[in-house]
Amino acid sequence: MKAAVVNQNSDGQVEIKDLKVRELKPGEALVDVECCGVCHTDLHVAKGDFGKVPGRVIGHEGVGIVSKIADGVTSLKVGDRVSVAWFFEGCGVCEYCITGKETYCRSVKNAGYSVDGAMAEQCIVAADYAVKVPDGLDSFQASSVTCAGVTTYKAVKVADVKAGQWIAIFGVGGLGNLAVQYAKKVFNAKVIAVDINDDKLQLAKEVGADLVYNSAKIKDVAKQIQEDVGGAHAAVVTAVSKVAFNQAVDSLRATGKVIAVGLPSETMDLAIVKTVLDGIEVIGSLVGTRQDLAEAFQFAAEGLVVPVVQKRKLADVNDIFEEMEAGKIQGRMVVDMKA
Repeated sequence: MKAAVVNQNSDGQVEIKDLKVRELKPGEALVDVECCGVCHTDLHVAKGDFGKVPGRVIGHEGVGIVSKIADGVTSLKVGDRVSVAWFFEGCGVCEYCITGKETYCRSVKNAGYSVDGAMAEQCIVAADYAVKVPDGLDSFQASSVTCAGVTTYKAVKVADVKAGQWIAIFGVGGLGNLAVQYAKKVFNAKVIAVDINDDKLQLAKEVGADLVYNSAKIKDVAKQIQEDVGGAHAAVVTAVSKVAFNQAVDSLRATGKVIAVGLPSETMDLAIVKTVLDGIEVIGSLVGTRQDLAEAFQFAAEGLVVPVVQKRKLADVNDIFEEMEAGKIQGRMVVDMKA
């Protein structure tokens, strides 16, 4: 099978290789991958930002059809359409796994990082952790929901924003565009979109943003948000930028929450006086649980959320990484594994 593999130098590039699929172990299933989205995390993995993993098959936004199941599998059957997400498998018994926080399991396995992922023609999954894709949802759109969708859905959920309250989304690319949609169409919030790219802001407006701000053109975007709406009740930061995190904190009204999603390698500045006197909360949000993903899929299947995707070929992955770093991507790039 063909697969996108982290090269030996872990320098931000992948190689397309022919690999042999190993035999299934008990509890596993083999998936014939239809498509797999390209995420900024894939670029982090290719660069070795989380630790070098040369030879690893990347990809954690996979959707495909189960073609074979191993002994002991009861949760899936051949022919099921399933997802391959970043949260590949947890231990199932720790305090995080049994209290609805399974993505924080200390023994977690992550697709495309600690185990081989879905940017390949075939992929092995832990059957009990492969969430089924509902009927009526396009596979390419489902691919986007598998990571970007569930990550932003969970982030807005954690923000606990109420109907009619203001939530600011900092960074409205692949993740942020979906954050705008979930916040507006599922949680009925008033949405502010902040980015440095006018095209992304225009798309955010088209999918539901009430206000849009280009932070590259506004001297102090946080101050502008304070003046226009009295400050946001919550902010979700998907931008891979220290500046955006700092702006998000300053844009909040008292008792507001910043939900951190993007992963810049820098540290954010946090004014202790404002944090204490205004009761500001800063919360990290890591993808979502299997239940979160099932919910995110269902909202997309009902048409409340419509991922913006563009089909690409496996040979394009390195080009997509370059476009990603240049900030040129609208929505989500999804590799068609059958092309």
